[in-house]
Amino acid sequence: MDAVINDAIADHKLPGVVVLVGRGDTIAWRKAYGSRALVPAREPMTLDTVFDLASLTKVVATTTAVMMLVEDGKIRLTDPVATFIPEFGKKGKERVTIRDLMTHMSGLRPDLDLTDPWSGAQTAISLAGDESLTAPPGRRFVYSDINFFLLGEVVARVSGKPLDVFARDRIFAPLGMKDTMFLPPAPLVPRIAPTEQTVARGVVHDPTSRRMGGVAGHAGLFSTAADLSVFCRMLLGGGAVGTTRILSPLAVGRMTAPATPVGDTSVRGLGWDLDSAYSSNRGELLPLGSFGHTGFTGTSLWMDPATGVYIVFLSNRVHPDGKGDVTPLRARVATIVASSLTGITSEALRQMSWSRPPLQVDAAGTSSSAVVTAASTTILPVQTGVDVLRAEGFALLKGQRVGLLTNLTGRARDGATTIDLLAAAPDVKLVALFSPEHGIRGVLDASVPSTTDEKTGLPIHSLYGQTERPTAAMLAGVDTIVIDLQDIGARFYTYMTTTAYVMEEAASRHIKVIVLDRPNPIGGAMIEGPALDAGSTSFIGYFPAMPIRHGMTIGEIARLFNGERHINADLTVVSMKNWRRDEWFDETGQSWINPSPNMRTLYAATLYPGIGAFESANISVGRGTDTPFEQMGAPWIDGVRLSEALNARRLTGVRFYPVRFTPTASKFANTECQGVFITIADRAVVHPVRLGVEIAAALIKLFPGQLQVDSAVRLFGSQDGLTRLKAGDDPAAIAASWTAAETAWRQLRAKYLLY
Repeated sequence: MDAVINDAIADHKLPGVVVLVGRGDTIAWRKAYGSRALVPAREPMTLDTVFDLASLTKVVATTTAVMMLVEDGKIRLTDPVATFIPEFGKKGKERVTIRDLMTHMSGLRPDLDLTDPWSGAQTAISLAGDESLTAPPGRRFVYSDINFFLLGEVVARVSGKPLDVFARDRIFAPLGMKDTMFLPPAPLVPRIAPTEQTVARGVVHDPTSRRMGGVAGHAGLFSTAADLSVFCRMLLGGGAVGTTRILSPLAVGRMTAPATPVGDTSVRGLGWDLDSAYSSNRGELLPLGSFGHTGFTGTSLWMDPATGVYIVFLSNRVHPDGKGDVTPLRARVATIVASSLTGITSEALRQMSWSRPPLQVDAAGTSSSAVVTAASTTILPVQTGVDVLRAEGFALLKGQRVGLLTNLTGRARDGATTIDLLAAAPDVKLVALFSPEHGIRGVLDASVPSTTDEKTGLPIHSLYGQTERPTAAMLAGVDTIVIDLQDIGARFYTYMTTTAYVMEEAASRHIKVIVLDRPNPIGGAMIEGPALDAGSTSFIGYFPAMPIRHGMTIGEIARLFNGERHINADLTVVSMKNWRRDEWFDETGQSWINPSPNMRTLYAATLYPGIGAFESANISVGRGTDTPFEQMGAPWIDGVRLSEALNARRLTGVRFYPVRFTPTASKFANTECQGVFITIADRAVVHPVRLGVEIAAALIKLFPGQLQVDSAVRLFGSQDGLTRLKAGDDPAAIAASWTAAETAWRQLRAKYLLY
């Protein structure tokens, strides 16, 4: 233990730590290492040091409090959160339950936006009420602080006591945890381990909790190793220490057993972590069936009921500059502890594993966990609009003379083209084909000529050449026009404008329009970016007020355009089957077909809303290379400097490394460029439009006078955003300025959503 901890301290991974290991009622190891503070003066670490527990608050205070109220009969795990916080029950959050919050399966994002200058606990609750879900409840694990400050509010409203008072009276005082509290008083400050220099000593490090006044369900608790050892003994003792009981054995068993859906890669209990990407502090040897939690400031608890061992690891790794890292060290400490355990029989080893509790069903046959039933259902492959149309025997088109707007993406799941399917459909006469940008084969990167289809002999009328709208001659003899195109999820993709123009011309001639819907490849839940300026509409921006990442399918967009622009076309959308709003393309079971020549991967599509927004400036976005939209550069860029600056911003879900590339086409063709390649670590938390703004801001700062940012207005769509970029505004503040437009878009699109 001494060697690995002292090496980490010497390597500046942390200033110091207190480690306490117990087994049953015996403390086997308790030692303080290194320094409690490094600046302004060095202070030695002591065993009685008080630490900011960060997210350990979630389990020590909030989870315990919620389970107490469950035992009291005042809360059920299946109760909707809106039962207790009515203002939360809107924008699709009506079905979010207490259990969803405790398992991080609510669909809420990780945290509130901190770029706005809000403050106050009730303001945070109000902002949470205004949140839209990124996924349906019970569908996806996303670790979220919002979940737990909502739970803290539930505790306060149900019990009539603020969370800090409830936890003090019902948990800490009965257990004798005298140094565990929110809002530590001034006399305790000298014993408190400081965090970053920008945060006052004894003030919670977490910025959301700090804005909420220091008492929140996700962070704000302070404690010592000695106090937490009592808490661990209570849990391993089935809710009691000595003669003091605060929870029942069944309540402890319930919250430390798997509560997430069977098959989910992140196995969580109620509040507690069992086996997920966050449980590296379990180490290499402690068995499944053990449980724990970590805190951002460098804290950790891990307990194993099978062996009776528990590990308390308390550090302030964020002191003094926020650059410390104890993730590997916590794992090594746990492994060292586990390796010292002896006297364990082979039978005990076989029993060291959790099993899921049986699903409880009430008298009406309803599962007690909507999460389990919803997320355990077999996920079926998506049937797109053309799959559904074929399955229904093309009934919508019987007796119709049909025109078809499509390209190479118009295929059924088995690969049959929509052209061939309609040409062969009984009692359907396919009379004309229409081509969008890139041609009906999707390979052209220039004006598209009208031509004839070799297989069917039908005319192919180009809508990206001499005209962008179908003419009267093109529509002659057409009763119904069918549209089957794969959109990409960004505002500046011409297929949606072509769809709108076709609807306008069809409406004026009383021609029916049928849109065969397809998935939004980057999901239909996330919305991001500035609204398109009212005066900036064009062929690459049809609808003002639309953010760059719009979160709709092509069929939903057609419905919105038809209603909001008063096109009044006779429109039918053939909806998909089995598609979910939070689903990415690689989850659909459909084959990827390049929607356009340079849109070659889902990675490119994910980054396109941000990288594409600035491609009209004097930079290469990788066109003419093998990885368009995954890299960007220019001859005037120093890629090493740019990557260092962008990585220093610590943007969620992405990393950058310097590259040199020579495009064979488009901007800077045959000229070497330097720039960055963008790797996606977690697409669920990537904000691509913010990413594009970050890159533009870095280029303006690092290479003054080089980036011709004004030319990006046509795609980015917001002159105000570009003005703020040139003025040197922080990209986070620029992104925060989109909130009103994003909220307005969510409200506008709501009545047109099909899924």
